[in-house]
Amino acid sequence: MTNSDYSEWKNGAALIVKEWQHERSDFNHLDQRPHNWHSHHRGQLLCIDEGLIQVKTDEGTWILPPHRAGWIPPGSMHSVYFCGSLKGRSLLFTPESCERFPMGPCVIQLSDVLKALSVRASIWSKTDDLSIQSLRILAVISDEIVNSPHESLHIPLPRDPRLQKVTQAILIDPNSKHSVEHWANIGAVSSRTLRRLIRSELNMSFSEWRQQVLLIHSLEMIARGESVGDIAHALGYSTPSNFIAMFRRVYGDSPTRYFSNRGI
Repeated sequence: MTNSDYSEWKNGAALIVKEWQHERSDFNHLDQRPHNWHSHHRGQLLCIDEGLIQVKTDEGTWILPPHRAGWIPPGSMHSVYFCGSLKGRSLLFTPESCERFPMGPCVIQLSDVLKALSVRASIWSKTDDLSIQSLRILAVISDEIVNSPHESLHIPLPRDPRLQKVTQAILIDPNSKHSVEHWANIGAVSSRTLRRLIRSELNMSFSEWRQQVLLIHSLEMIARGESVGDIAHALGYSTPSNFIAMFRRVYGDSPTRYFSNRGI
């Protein structure tokens, strides 16, 4: 096998681990980038040590900050973009070895056990069958992935063309203070219809969806090194403490502690 793109290997080890590191990206906003859509034969778990990654799929957008891992099933169309200097590894599973894993993309906690075992697996042969000992480690890795809590680092996207116009406009300018009537006009619907369609498709209110967009955007801004005060002002919070309180309610910690000692 001469193809170095391990994600496309149909043969080789049941689990291939590839470590990587990228320099800081200069992109200002993730959804303004052209999307290089692709898929892989193998299932992919992106484990983040430093930096932040955005994974975009037909189902929505996921953000992967440090100490998180993003699961992309085999054959799932997606695009991946970096925010900040990046360090981590990809765990590439044959379709047969990840049948127990989630059916769709998701973000999970990167436990100490999962991180340690994935680092250990990075030195395994990529071409040979796994040894009995390695198969035992693979079983533990699989259990960690299956049992790890999912995190709310997801912006769901609608399928209705009218809603797609609205959500894309908001994602391009997430800091906008426009009213719901303004966004409804973009989709050529009434504000009442916009709220009803969002609730029906995404199982959340329009205001909840916009808040999720803002919180995800705040993670991107933190990864770029912007101050909490600047982020709070950009997102429309009256004071930094109000933004910190909202961030803590959703993510369980303050922005500074959320990224502390994680390479940002």
